[in-house]
Amino acid sequence: MARMVGIKDVAQRAGVSVGTVSNVINRPGTVAEATRERVQAAIEDLGYVRSESARQLRAGRSRIIALLVLDMANPFFVDLATGAERAAREAGLGVMLCNSAQDPQEEAEYLGLFAEQRVRGVLVTPADPEGHTLRAFARHGIPYVFVDRTAAGTDACSVSVDDVEGGALAARHLLDAGHRSIVYVGGPAHLPQIQDRRTGALAAVAEAGLPPDALVRVDTERLDVASGRDAGARLLGMSPRPSAVFCANDLLALGVLQTLFAAGVSVPGDIALVGYDDIEFAAAAAVPLTSVRQPAQRMGRLAAELLIEETNGAAEAHAHRHIVLRPELVVRASSLAPRGRP
Repeated sequence: MARMVGIKDVAQRAGVSVGTVSNVINRPGTVAEATRERVQAAIEDLGYVRSESARQLRAGRSRIIALLVLDMANPFFVDLATGAERAAREAGLGVMLCNSAQDPQEEAEYLGLFAEQRVRGVLVTPADPEGHTLRAFARHGIPYVFVDRTAAGTDACSVSVDDVEGGALAARHLLDAGHRSIVYVGGPAHLPQIQDRRTGALAAVAEAGLPPDALVRVDTERLDVASGRDAGARLLGMSPRPSAVFCANDLLALGVLQTLFAAGVSVPGDIALVGYDDIEFAAAAAVPLTSVRQPAQRMGRLAAELLIEETNGAAEAHAHRHIVLRPELVVRASSLAPRGRP
């Protein structure tokens, strides 16, 4: 294996001191032009790349922020990451993107890695709703910002969407269309946003003067298309079969739609369907999907800006902020009853 070229090799090739090479790299204006050109030529000839990790160790701060999300297979988190990455680039920073797979243990392992790498700060969608892993991470003194939700027992900055309102928007839309029995297909029941969306839907059911059991709960192990297909099979076995379904995210809704379509069940003729997130695929589905839109890119950008603000300023002068964005219902064909039906 070839040995990595170091700063001493550059100095030897250029016939200068290591300090002169360092000045050319970090303070080129302090070095005479002829010397600077000789050092630059040596750098190019040898293919020298300075060690950013060593520089960060000396400076005591990194130019990398970490982003830890629940599921990179979900386009919602891709959009969120895009917003965060754009804000980071504008600040001259890079983003390390990691996936906890909705697993608190994987979250803890990644947080340990971030501490070892001395990242500048962390953006995190917590997999552990109790906040145990984040409280342990806090002892390293690395700032973090919650994005898409918060965790119990912590007071870090956060950017999220009002999921209670979002759940109410979805259920109210279906109730206004005349549906009186709605199935709520949620993901893992311990996730706060799954609970909040159901809370909002239950509030809308109560507003309509219906009992809580008008909203039937169907939990899934994950928030993905495969889990949606499984939930769809369970819906087909219900008697009586519900006339409307509200899913906790669009991937679940797309999975439900696949199962219903394969079984010859008409959407929305037989069952109306509403998702959540309004990912790009929602509008492109075989039956365009009604969905509650979350401004994912804006959420990621705002969270990154809060983190950058905190890491750039004095920690004692920083005041944590909690930004809550408003969801928006986007109505498409999947929840619109055919002409002549309620």
